[in-house]
Amino acid sequence: MKRLLVIGLLALVLPAAAAGAGDVRLGYNLFGQYCVACHGVAGSGIAPSRQRLAPSLKGVGALAADFYLQTGYMPLQHIGMQPHRKRVIFNESQLQGLIAYVASLGPGPTVPEPHPERGNLSEGLHLFTDHCAGCHQVVAEGGYVTGALPPPLREATATQIAEAIRIGPYVMPRFSTKALSPGQVSSIVRYVVWARHPDDRGGWGIGHVGPIPEGLVTWFFGMTVLVAACVVIARRLRSE
Repeated sequence: MKRLLVIGLLALVLPAAAAGAGDVRLGYNLFGQYCVACHGVAGSGIAPSRQRLAPSLKGVGALAADFYLQTGYMPLQHIGMQPHRKRVIFNESQLQGLIAYVASLGPGPTVPEPHPERGNLSEGLHLFTDHCAGCHQVVAEGGYVTGALPPPLREATATQIAEAIRIGPYVMPRFSTKALSPGQVSSIVRYVVWARHPDDRGGWGIGHVGPIPEGLVTWFFGMTVLVAACVVIARRLRSE
């Protein structure tokens, strides 16, 4: 009897403490309110007419949940649109509860812990140029590709950069640990953070994308000055 009584008390106390800390039960309730319409019951996904409204969340682990929720990518306003960074609508306990619930749906990857202080800046530049600059530009200012707008990375945290590398959100390719080791990811993160305040020697740093925009602006101002000078000279010649 005593053993049953202890078990019963634990059954009442532990879930309540877990929910108060923003654990699975709290996440379950929030999931039913904000996520189930697209991702289905227990994150199984919904597939009307053989086309999923949203993917299954079973096995995505805390990694995907943390990235999409911490960036404000989810909940998505309209199905099919590209997710964009926006204000997070959940407080910290709600975030942790949702992340814990999604992670409980099946075994999956955990949130990575990059160490940019251990990364190599030169290696990060090389890796970012090879794998990322084609879409995000070499200074991570964002760009344009078919069917998507790769975002600038100025607001991304070190963890979010590492998460995006592993997840491959939207049209971005995903990179496994075989493609990019944790050490290489740390180097990429270090470079992205550095690129937010690059050393623009000898120029204005317009967009930090090299001499082309600087040359265009210089040409525009130069032509304006030349035209104005020609007008002034012409007026003087006529007055004489």
